[in-house]
Amino acid sequence: MTRLLLLLLVGVAVAAIPGYRTEIAEWRKGREGRLKGEGGWLSLAGLFWLHDGANRFGKDQANDIVLPDGPAHAGAFRMHGGTVTVTVDGKTRTIAADSGDAAAVVGRLKLYVIKRGEKMGIRLKDPESEYRRNFHGIESFPVSEAYRVTAKWVAEPRKIPILNIIGQTEESDNPGYAVFRLGGKELRLYPIIEEPGAKELFYIFRDLTTGKETYPAGRFFYSDFPQDGKVVLDFNKAYNPPCAFTPYATCPLPPKENHLPVRIEAGEKNYH
Repeated sequence: MTRLLLLLLVGVAVAAIPGYRTEIAEWRKGREGRLKGEGGWLSLAGLFWLHDGANRFGKDQANDIVLPDGPAHAGAFRMHGGTVTVTVDGKTRTIAADSGDAAAVVGRLKLYVIKRGEKMGIRLKDPESEYRRNFHGIESFPVSEAYRVTAKWVAEPRKIPILNIIGQTEESDNPGYAVFRLGGKELRLYPIIEEPGAKELFYIFRDLTTGKETYPAGRFFYSDFPQDGKVVLDFNKAYNPPCAFTPYATCPLPPKENHLPVRIEAGEKNYH
């Protein structure tokens, strides 16, 4: 009876591994698909910080924002008192920053208003971006279930400062931390809530592969919210920030609390 039970448990474990690998393979396929999509991060081809007053845009070199497509003079963004308006074809409207909606469409290009700290900028997406054209796929570590860990969750809400690559620091909501063991060490990770109403926790971390096999500025991953005092951390879904693929992203950097003194040989490797 004991031998039969053991054989059944081994069979379940063997069956679970291919199923998990399939899950990660599908996740990676979706990840690359979103990255390569027409509006994905690979299409990000420009970032222009606005100044007070009129910021004219178009293909002519005399514009404040010079575009690779469209008419010589396509329109203007105007910033005043933290409010941004756009004028195109003689029509003016107010634009909300970080709404996800294009503020203007010029030829094949889409322009978006973003806010980073006190700065307002224009993000340019171009489906013919060199980063999209030259994308050659992402290399990852082999899938290992050892890097899918169930951690203890400690609820301890506070704010933690998150620095981004353009030198700005933002106080972000941190609802607590995950405690787990890897590499023979007890570790902690402190996630943040990206925005009100977020359905997942967001982790920004670095480890001893950072700057070697993996991206020098660290990596990201998400988890579900904790249940019954536990949270599942899947490092096989650790991925490179947008800054690994385009110089026009404004990625957050790992807080000091999330510098892990172990090698996390899981997830995406550095993109060259």
